[in-house]
Amino acid sequence: MSSPTSPVDAKLPQRSATVSSGFTRRTSMSDDEAIPDTDSTETTNLLIERLRAWKHMCGNLEDYVNACAKVCKSQSKDHEKILKTVSDPLKEGHHFSSSGGGVTGLFENMRNNSQGMVNMYLETEKNLKGSVLPTLERLHKEIKNKSKELKSGASKGAKAVEKARQTTQKHIELLGQNSATFDAAAGNKIDQHHDPYILKRGINYRLNKQVIEENNHRNDILAVQNSFQQFEGHLLLTAQGAMEQFFLFMGGQLERQRAMYADILSTAQRIPPDFEWVNFVVRNDSVLVNPDSPPRSFESISFPNMEHRSTKPLIEGSLERRSRAVIKGYSTGYYVVTPARYLHEFKSDDDFKKDPAPELSLYLPDCIVGAIDGVKFNVKGKDVSSSKVGNAFHTNTELSFKAHTPSDAEKWWSVIKEATRGPVASPAASAGPSRSASASQPPIYAEQDDAKVAEKETEKEAEKGASPEASPEASSAASPSTNVKEANETKEAAGPGLSRSDTTTSHFHTSPGGSAVPEKPEEKV
Repeated sequence: MSSPTSPVDAKLPQRSATVSSGFTRRTSMSDDEAIPDTDSTETTNLLIERLRAWKHMCGNLEDYVNACAKVCKSQSKDHEKILKTVSDPLKEGHHFSSSGGGVTGLFENMRNNSQGMVNMYLETEKNLKGSVLPTLERLHKEIKNKSKELKSGASKGAKAVEKARQTTQKHIELLGQNSATFDAAAGNKIDQHHDPYILKRGINYRLNKQVIEENNHRNDILAVQNSFQQFEGHLLLTAQGAMEQFFLFMGGQLERQRAMYADILSTAQRIPPDFEWVNFVVRNDSVLVNPDSPPRSFESISFPNMEHRSTKPLIEGSLERRSRAVIKGYSTGYYVVTPARYLHEFKSDDDFKKDPAPELSLYLPDCIVGAIDGVKFNVKGKDVSSSKVGNAFHTNTELSFKAHTPSDAEKWWSVIKEATRGPVASPAASAGPSRSASASQPPIYAEQDDAKVAEKETEKEAEKGASPEASPEASSAASPSTNVKEANETKEAAGPGLSRSDTTTSHFHTSPGGSAVPEKPEEKV
């Protein structure tokens, strides 16, 4: 029998890797893992920290201008306050390039030129406080609002990703436990909810949801990350404009002060808008998201025990089952026989539309399998697809199945029949050759018409009325044709009133081996 194909054949979401191929080396190290060993908030935290650095940079500029305004009152004494505002290294200074031509170089230039600043005018103080400082304060608020936006937007996506990963990890561990149980105690009954086949399909469902959450979170972070270069360019341009105003107001001071402030302005203007961002990306290429890397693919993901033999169905496909309501007739479903010896019914073979919980589950060792009638065969057993409490109210039911072709019916019947047998032969199976022979034959419980039922009833009445003095030789001498003739005459005398409902004869008799055998008529005395 050829191995069945996998029912999973759908367009799946893909999981993205991380930042540009030119910047990042950690692209797909964890893309094939079900639960990546990465922190979903790592990129967000880095960007928030960078905004904090820009905020402190802006605050330092505000302090610088304020100090310059105070210097106008006391030339030399207030100059020390100016120098103090820029004497300490920038907070989160590692976010800025240490080479010349960047923000760090600008502050170094400001510290050098502040040494020569001596005199300040009161009018200059008013101009600085009325024009330059408001620009920097507005810029400071923009950075704070950007940071709040990033925190509120990214935290929701990160929480959803972590929750989805925890759910997936929990079910992967559950599959590992039950796969080990299946190997350690082969043949023992496994609870249908812990059937490794069912657990694997449940992991597929939850892993698919996890990948969707990861990709959604990645797209949100990537959009924010891509906007940072433009935002930082705006920050630098605004700071440059504030410095230009600062230069104009300070132009009335001594020529030396004018030259020093001109030098500060030129240093600030020489910083390209993307200078700090490009250097930042190069230094942190292992953390930032790579926009050119391919998204994460479900097909490339593997998880423990995904190829375990207990997750491979013995046979699967569509069958028709007759409804308990006679009017509805047969309905088509997707059926699977698992190595755990369960017959599961599903609405479809789709693992991703919804959680693939069985609509019907039969534990085959507890079931009785009937004989094949063309494309039809029956299975009598108890549905165990509900909870333990719900299963207690279920009773044994005879289920009628219909395959598409006789050959398909033979395949299904053979696999189901084999699954009803335990791994070790029962003692009753070895009691005698006659019983073993009957157990190996498929049970026969074909439909009996009214004539056969009437014939059997007539035959029993004839046996009860036989004379006790009749010798065994006389009984054995009676020809088969005479018995048949008497049975036919009795059947005609019985008339059409005798029907199938008049007899209590059952189609199933349980043999010691657990299989169904046809009922044998009583021997004549």
